[in-house]
Amino acid sequence: MTPIVLASKSASRQAILRAAGVPFEVMGSGVDEEAAKARLLTAGQGPREIADHLAEAKAVAVSKALPGAIVIGADQTLELDGELIDKAETLGEGRNRLRRLRGRSHVLHSAVVVAQHGAPIWNYVESPRLTMRAASDTFIDGYLTRHGEALLGSVGVYQLENDGAQLFDEIDGDYFAILGLPLLPLLALLREKGALAE
Repeated sequence: MTPIVLASKSASRQAILRAAGVPFEVMGSGVDEEAAKARLLTAGQGPREIADHLAEAKAVAVSKALPGAIVIGADQTLELDGELIDKAETLGEGRNRLRRLRGRSHVLHSAVVVAQHGAPIWNYVESPRLTMRAASDTFIDGYLTRHGEALLGSVGVYQLENDGAQLFDEIDGDYFAILGLPLLPLLALLREKGALAE
């Protein structure tokens, strides 16, 4: 079967693929995401388009190095009232992020692009909407204390796969996309390409 490569060092995306029984290798893309994001924002691109562009850039970069492989690139952006929100760099920023999101709805744009022979062959973007409850400062501080810097890998500073689920009143969208990888459409594509058994 054609080798599958994940162009991401994201522990969450690796865990999703591993749990789904997908055989894959990991290779970082080397894409300067911050520089690319700045260029796209300057060009007037929105959060959804930025996620799609970055996922494609990662997939294509690795695909050029491994042309025969099926390379998966993925990216996720958070949109709050039309604004792109970047990852928090410290737990203090994370606390402010959660306080800003509470009681409001935001959208996660989860993009996945598959490349082969140095060019994209498929792309998909899923955009779940999440409504956070008006959690108390005590709950937010306790959540940050329990999980620490592991939360900084998530742009929303939460993880649905743990007690972060308690932060929400409503979720409209695919669970895997919220975790960072729209899995079911990707699995269908991998079967179609002969990389997974039918």
